[in-house]
Amino acid sequence: MDKIKIGLAPTRRSIFSAPDAIKYGNLTRDRLKELEIDVVDINDINKEGLLYNEEDRKKIAEKFKKEKIDGLFFPHCNFGTEYEVARLAKELDVPVLLWGPRDERPDESGVRLRDSQCGLFATGKVLRRFRVPFTYMTNCRLGDSEFERGIRDFMAVCNVVKVFRNTRILQISTRPFDFWSTMCNEGELLEKYNIQLSPVPMPELMDEVKAAKKEGTEVAEVITYIKENMKVEIDDKALESVAAMKVAMQGMAERYGCNAIAIQCWNCLQSELGIMPCAANSLLNDLGIPVACETDIHGAITSILVEAAGMGQTRSFFADWTVRHPDNENGELLQHCGPWPISIAKEKPTLGYPLAFKHPGAVEAEAKHGDITLCRFDGDNGEYSLLLGRAKGVDGPYTKGTYLWIEVENLKRLEDKLVCGPYIHHCVGIHKDVVPVLYEACKYINVTPDFYDPIEEEVKAYIRGE
Repeated sequence: MDKIKIGLAPTRRSIFSAPDAIKYGNLTRDRLKELEIDVVDINDINKEGLLYNEEDRKKIAEKFKKEKIDGLFFPHCNFGTEYEVARLAKELDVPVLLWGPRDERPDESGVRLRDSQCGLFATGKVLRRFRVPFTYMTNCRLGDSEFERGIRDFMAVCNVVKVFRNTRILQISTRPFDFWSTMCNEGELLEKYNIQLSPVPMPELMDEVKAAKKEGTEVAEVITYIKENMKVEIDDKALESVAAMKVAMQGMAERYGCNAIAIQCWNCLQSELGIMPCAANSLLNDLGIPVACETDIHGAITSILVEAAGMGQTRSFFADWTVRHPDNENGELLQHCGPWPISIAKEKPTLGYPLAFKHPGAVEAEAKHGDITLCRFDGDNGEYSLLLGRAKGVDGPYTKGTYLWIEVENLKRLEDKLVCGPYIHHCVGIHKDVVPVLYEACKYINVTPDFYDPIEEEVKAYIRGE
C-alpha cells in the first residue's frame, strides 16, 4: 500500500498574534513528526511557514500538486484566513482536515492571542459556500489522544478516497446467467466515480493458466506455500491447477493495472480446468488483491473500500448472507464456497471441496471470531449507497466452505435492509472497526452511508473525539 501524503498548511490571520501562530505551527509539525506522518510542508514558501495570503496560496497549490498529496491538513494556528483555506481546498480536490489547538486563558489584561476555535467556525462556513467537503477534528491539544486518533483516521479516509478514485477491476468473463442480482452499470460507474472495468474473456484466463503451468517456477512456489499452510485433500493435478490459476490471475491483474478482480467462478471454468477458483481467490485475497465471486463488480468495489479503510492491517473477506442462526435470534451465517484469506482462519484451513459443487479447489475453515465491520457498496436506478454496520463472531454449527456465524443488534432490521435494497446477498467483512472511516469517506466519494443499526450519532461522537 502506498504511503499517504498529507499537505500541511497551517494558517493564521493578521489581526491576531503572528508569533504565537508561528509557535503553534511549529509545535504541530513536531507532533506530526513524532507520529511519523508523511507531511509535505510549506515552510519553504515563506519565512513563517503559514498560509495567510493569495500569492503564497498559489505557490502552495503548485507545490502540493507536484508532490501529489492525498489530503490537506489546515491547523488554525490563530483565527486563520478562511477564504485562502477554501480556495486551496477547492483547487486541490482532496480530503480536508480542519483543526485548531485549544486557546489559552486570556492574559492578565484580558488579551487573547489566537482565537483558533472562532476561526474554525468561519472556515467551516466558507468551505460549505465553496461546496468543499471536509472533516472536522474538534478543538483539542496536541498531546490529547483524540489528536492522534483523528490524524490516523483521517489518513485512512484519504486512503479510501485515493483508492476509490483510482479503481480498475479485472472482470473475468460475464456474470453467471442466473445471477441477475450482480448486474452492474459499467458506464455509470465510470461516469460517476471513474471506476474502470477491464473485461477479459474466460479463454484468456485459460491461456494464462496453461502458460503458468508451462513456466512452472511460480506455480511450484505456490504449491509449496499451500502445502505448508493448508491441509491438502485434493489430488496433485487439481493442486497444480489451483496454483497456476493464482499465478495467472495475479499476472493479469498486474498487466491490466487492476487493484481487484471479479470472476465468473462457475460453470464454464470447471469444464475447462476441473477446479473451483476459490482457493486461488483466497491466496490473492491474502495478498491484498480482493477477488469477488460471481462477477460481482459492486462486491469488488466494496472489498477495495474496506481494504483501504483498514490500511492493510488485516485482510477482508467476501461473503454471502445465507441462513439465520438456529439458536440465536440475531445470529446469521456468513459463508462462501472457500475464497476467504487463510490469514483470518480460526484453524489451519483444508483445501478440499465446496458445498453444492463436485469440483475440488475450495478452502474450508471457520474464520476467527471477534468484532468485525460489515458493509456493501451497491446501487440501482442511478443512486449508490454503502451499507455499514458492526457485528461480532459467535459460536454456531459446523458448515462447509469458509464461514463465520455472526450476531448483530437486530437481525430483522438488517434482513429488511437487504431485501428492500439496493443490496443483495453479498457483503464484505473485516476484523477491524472501520465504520467511522468509511462513514467519513462517503462524503468525499459521493456515496450515501446507510447504517443497518441506528449508530450514526455514536459514530459522529467518535469522530468528534468523544
